[in-house]
Amino acid sequence: MAGSPLDRRTFVGGIAAAGAAAAIPRPLFAWAGEQPSQKLRIACIGGGGMGFSDVRGVAGEQLVAFADVDDRSYERAYRAYPSVKRYRDFREMLEKERNNIDAVTVSTPDHTHAVAAMMALKMGKHVYCQKPLARTIGEVRALKAEAAKRPTQVTQMGNQGHALEGIRLIREWVEAGLIGSVRRVECWTNRPIWPQAVNRPTDAHNVPETMDWNLWLGPSANCPYHPRYAPFNWRGWLDFGTGAMGDMACHILDAPYWTLGLKYPSRIIPESTTLFSESFPAAERIAYEFPARGDQPPVTITWRDGSIFPPKPEGWPESEEWPHDREGGQLWIGDKGMILAGIYAENPRLLDKTVMAQVTATPVPQKYPRTGGVYQEWITACKNGTRAGSDFASYAGPMTEMILIGCLAVRMGRTLEMDPETGVIKNVTPPSELVMPGYRAGWSL
Repeated sequence: MAGSPLDRRTFVGGIAAAGAAAAIPRPLFAWAGEQPSQKLRIACIGGGGMGFSDVRGVAGEQLVAFADVDDRSYERAYRAYPSVKRYRDFREMLEKERNNIDAVTVSTPDHTHAVAAMMALKMGKHVYCQKPLARTIGEVRALKAEAAKRPTQVTQMGNQGHALEGIRLIREWVEAGLIGSVRRVECWTNRPIWPQAVNRPTDAHNVPETMDWNLWLGPSANCPYHPRYAPFNWRGWLDFGTGAMGDMACHILDAPYWTLGLKYPSRIIPESTTLFSESFPAAERIAYEFPARGDQPPVTITWRDGSIFPPKPEGWPESEEWPHDREGGQLWIGDKGMILAGIYAENPRLLDKTVMAQVTATPVPQKYPRTGGVYQEWITACKNGTRAGSDFASYAGPMTEMILIGCLAVRMGRTLEMDPETGVIKNVTPPSELVMPGYRAGWSL
């Protein structure tokens, strides 16, 4: 399982705008030589649920075409933007509209992220893809490698907290030494909020008239339709999703991964409730042990899902409500203090009230540029030829890979020993189907 080590120097900032813009080939930008305020021409793949948020997030640009396998899922988008062309099969849409679009958003279930994003990349389009970047480690590595070959195409994963204020505050506070050296970060979520830890259903259901079930399956193996899979419950199934960790860790582990300059862990220690052959377990606790990095000490990142919460910090007042039990959060533990924040690193606060009051009165100087949010960051980067913050090659790909290695450890039911520089698992060879899935005929990367 070799992987390219992550270059931390590329995390902040990006390609110089002038140099990158000069290198952008004319077909990539419809407005080459014109004002960068020209609207980006966008095709959207998937528009139900979070997909509709993505459609609205880029709707200030020129929406050219939509593709969704379920008319009911995409009904709000169709009503809101009735003049936009409609397709069922995103492959047909991309082929027919390739000369009419500059960029593509991918907002489908996890099992079709890789095939959709890869097709758009190979067509020379900018790509915004929902988290996690792909369902398996092999797919993530393929996307990461393809994006690295295409530096003039702007990529962005939809872990929106990476473009917000909270993650920047946390990094600035940590680098200012406000909590000392960080040795432990506790991360947790109430997910799953969908059925998992279950066996595959055997009762028969008719496919809804609004849905093309064959297209919904995409590259995954054939199986009969069941409402336990779609439109919402797919996250809990090994064939389609990545469980609670794939859903939320790209948000909750984002701040520690970025701030602490993490690469691969040296050890992943998984614990879970009963394992099932076709769905994720009801709850997991995964400890990622990272070695020292420069002048930073070793750190352990502990992930909990299934409403398993870490103990409250010592000295937490019994009378004060713990603010993150319901959905999730993150607790940073340094040798001089602690930081508590929400899922997206929002509303961070130093638990030492005296230090928090001092920082409120005299904020730590800003070191990292603020953005207009994840969609605006991507759109601006597409127009200016700069790199978005959670790009596939240098950030989103390596982080997603690290997260999916945790999923792999749970599925294998054993501790994994890893080379922290290369990502090679040293103590066992994972089954190939868990690293890179086989695809049905007609689907490929």
